[in-house]
Amino acid sequence: MARTAQCPSCGAPVTFRSSASILAVCEYCQTTLLNLQGNIEDLGKMAALVEDRSPLQLGAEGRYQGVHFALVGRIQLRYGEGLWNEWHLLFDDQRTGWLSEAGGEYVLSFLEWVPEAIPPFASLKPGEGLVLGQRTWTVTNLENAECVAGEGELPFKVGGGYPAPVADLRAGERLATIDYSDGESGPPLVFFGQVVDFSSLGWNNLRPGMPLPGAPTLKARALRCASCGAPLEVRHEGILAVGCRQCGAVTDPDTEKLISGLKGKDAPVQPRIPLGKVGSFRGEKLEVIGFMQRFMKVEGQRYDWREYLLARVDKPGYRWLTEYDGHWNVADVLSDVPSAMNTRYRTSPRGALAYREHRFDHFQSYGAEVEYVIGEFTWRVQVGEKAKLDDYVVPPLLLTREATGKEVSWSLAEYVPHEEISQAFGLGTLPEPRGVYANQPSPVADRHRRVCRNFWIFFIIGVLLQLGLWALEQEQVLVRESLALQPGVEQPVLSKPFVVESHLPTLVVQNQAGISNDWVALDLVLVNEQTGEARHASQELSYYWGTDGGESWSEGSQEGDVSFRDVPPGTWRLMLEPEMDPGRYQPISDTLVVRKGGSSWSNIILLFLFLAAFPIYTRWRMYAFEVARWAESDHPKVSESDDDDD
Repeated sequence: MARTAQCPSCGAPVTFRSSASILAVCEYCQTTLLNLQGNIEDLGKMAALVEDRSPLQLGAEGRYQGVHFALVGRIQLRYGEGLWNEWHLLFDDQRTGWLSEAGGEYVLSFLEWVPEAIPPFASLKPGEGLVLGQRTWTVTNLENAECVAGEGELPFKVGGGYPAPVADLRAGERLATIDYSDGESGPPLVFFGQVVDFSSLGWNNLRPGMPLPGAPTLKARALRCASCGAPLEVRHEGILAVGCRQCGAVTDPDTEKLISGLKGKDAPVQPRIPLGKVGSFRGEKLEVIGFMQRFMKVEGQRYDWREYLLARVDKPGYRWLTEYDGHWNVADVLSDVPSAMNTRYRTSPRGALAYREHRFDHFQSYGAEVEYVIGEFTWRVQVGEKAKLDDYVVPPLLLTREATGKEVSWSLAEYVPHEEISQAFGLGTLPEPRGVYANQPSPVADRHRRVCRNFWIFFIIGVLLQLGLWALEQEQVLVRESLALQPGVEQPVLSKPFVVESHLPTLVVQNQAGISNDWVALDLVLVNEQTGEARHASQELSYYWGTDGGESWSEGSQEGDVSFRDVPPGTWRLMLEPEMDPGRYQPISDTLVVRKGGSSWSNIILLFLFLAAFPIYTRWRMYAFEVARWAESDHPKVSESDDDDD
């Protein structure tokens, strides 16, 4: 039930709508009232809020998970990057919550009790793990913030200059905040929540005249460079730093004070995509609003790259474009944190990461420094700013962890062909990429897949053709008869005559002899009865079997075939002159088959070897590309054997 008190300063009514609220600020005279068990205490005037052009205001209403809420209070805090708001929410079911508004991101959270002991703020480090609420979290940000002012009704005592150390944590898409602002007077407070889409909350009674998050301002804010006095302008919301195109100095747009100056006399590089350029990229319009160059040094060698901040034109939000040696990536800052994988990955001594059903392999770790800044930025970027970066790849994706002394952030980039960037922003011809980039898709990979697919297609076709020919050959038998090969008889055995109607590339003669632990040698003569032409061939058949130590064995074969090449049309007959063991007295039965010859199964082997040469070559090309990729990493590949030893 709402409670109403009278402001002791101006007499205006001050309403406490939430039973959890103990502090309220008079909206008429900014007197701060503390309500403890019905006793009203005047805490004096609340400090003035800083104009931040937020679209929210006290009394704004929305819905979350089907429940209506209203904004009943606000705390404005200052930190190193600027300002952020914590809006106190009162739901119709009398629950209270908080909506954090910082840099165009909105996080809805609720206060919860946790059974675990909470470590002191000073002991926390960005990137380390922490268990809260029976869940493992990663510390992503540490801020020694300070309260600027408050308004409306609040569940605790605040005031200008009030210290507010806070730690932000993430676990997947979930977020948590530990508030240490009570210091030694009380335990830290833990809030669990998640990022919410501003428009999904169904707002009413927003602050009139203020653009929605991420939208361009209706009118540019003009200011001057704090270093050289050149005119600057801010055209987007949430901008915390502006780089001067004249001198490279960075100015705070709110205070117009210098953040940093250019280290050197001349700008090191000019952007390939001009500031203010609007492009149509993969279904959305993007405007280039900021540009910076960063560099790193490895063993005394300098490497620099360029980064472009892009504002979405048709909806809230920002994206990034990066360029190094002609290689382009489009990147987004992540609101969730990848998880480490407990698997051994041979090319990644630092381990692999799992994110969105992909496994990312560690590529390299390095330190980056900002060298040059122009345009608008959503954080207080400054020349000389340093960070520690870790890259993880699964082409065409690149996952990057960026850590400073107080914050850890993640971004996901995708490799984009330079022709697509040129077309999207109307840039003409961009320089060709040099070398192989970390997440550059292998140009040979698609070709290798096509070659492998074609290999199986052609090989299967070849096998099917061979089977078809074999089936046809079985129906083209010219002679099939049984013969008796008599021992000691010099008279040759004659086959039935057969007619070859047209030229045969191959005539196959097959003999299957009824021998066991014996042998027989055959001299074969193919005779044309019309012309007397004769062709000679020979074959020997032997077949032995037995047992040795209880093991059965056999060698040789009872059948074999010979071929006659280029047989012209005509009537032909075969003469067989057998030779066998002199001690043999029983005849040997022989089944003679003469058929039109065709392709041999050896052709399939030759076809396989021929076709296999193509995927072997593309596979070698693909591996050479990977060797070139990893040569620039912390884990270079030298050979397959070396790779296996990693």
